[in-house]
Amino acid sequence: MQTRKILIFLAEATVIGLAVAFVVMFFFRPHTLERRPVVEFKESAAPASPTTTPPRGSTQEMSGPVSYARAVELAAPSVVNIFTAKVVTQRPHPLFNDPAFRRFFGDNLPAPGKRQENSLGSGVIISTQGYILTNNHVVEGADEIKVGLHDGRSVEATIVGTDPETDLAVLKIGGDNLPSITISQSDAPRVGDVALAIGNPFGVGQTVTMGIVSATGRSELGINTFENFIQTDAAINPGNSGGALINAYGQLIGINTAIFSRSGGSEGIGFAIPVSIAKNVMQQIVEHGHTVRGWLGIEAQDLTPELAESFGAKNVSGVVVAGVLPNSPASKGGLKSGDIITQVDDQNVTTAKDLVNAIAKITPGAETRLRGLRSGKEITFTARVGERPQPQAQKQPE
Repeated sequence: MQTRKILIFLAEATVIGLAVAFVVMFFFRPHTLERRPVVEFKESAAPASPTTTPPRGSTQEMSGPVSYARAVELAAPSVVNIFTAKVVTQRPHPLFNDPAFRRFFGDNLPAPGKRQENSLGSGVIISTQGYILTNNHVVEGADEIKVGLHDGRSVEATIVGTDPETDLAVLKIGGDNLPSITISQSDAPRVGDVALAIGNPFGVGQTVTMGIVSATGRSELGINTFENFIQTDAAINPGNSGGALINAYGQLIGINTAIFSRSGGSEGIGFAIPVSIAKNVMQQIVEHGHTVRGWLGIEAQDLTPELAESFGAKNVSGVVVAGVLPNSPASKGGLKSGDIITQVDDQNVTTAKDLVNAIAKITPGAETRLRGLRSGKEITFTARVGERPQPQAQKQPE
């Protein structure tokens, strides 16, 4: 009986204790009774195939692969080494032209000597027909061009055509089973995209370097007439010129062209011609033998604030016509020196480069409408665009 009373007392004490504890927790520390969310970790999807580009902004796109070996495997066989040779005539020192020397040495004066210059670069096989894209400065003036393929073959190449104004050239080789690179279908790479440069720097052999797209649309560098470069920090060195700049999926996005360097080596600022421009130039060269661009025959100058004030055109953005070639499309359209051009076919132009680029994109034979100012009054001209003359090749000294 006594034991039963003790058990009843303990049970009542336990119930009362639990009740008191619940009341204390409820009123004084309510957060301890809240239901906390469970943290779930979602694994990223498997990496995309290198031949397909994942959707922009997707988790898959932002999670980089562990290795870019697959991208290199796809692109590297299409990147070739280019070896050129040209014979250069060495003129004797001008001092030997002095009559006193001629009288003294007679017929024993040294004759002009000749030597062979060799250089190297890189290129990219664009089609199985054997067309190769490279830089114009790689093959300019070459008497002999040989191409070293990825599989060890060495073949001779011929120049189909060149475009010094974009520093591009198209070569042609023969052979079977030529690997062609896949061209990126993206309109333009984005800053931050992975970029891999493949080429033959310093002649050491095919080399791959990695970086990112540092900037796009770089111009006003004074390298080419028409500039719209991709900037990258993937190491580009002498010998890389004409090689491939590819994305993380092995697709061609640019042709490596130049570096900014104070030492002659890579300093993390390299430039490549976007594949959209290179492809267009190649198509025109293959079809016409040269590039076809619009031309008006205008010598243009940027409209500085001082010039704008002198022409009575304050707060106006445009280009000053500094000169007009006789019998040119601009002359026939009525343009004169001193006119200010502000628009080409409703496209605003603010620099001389803008004007050249806008006109160059117009098909020769088509009409264009120019708007601007003359003596402070608005004017509109219509001109039939001509074909831009081909730049003259630099002759080597005889």
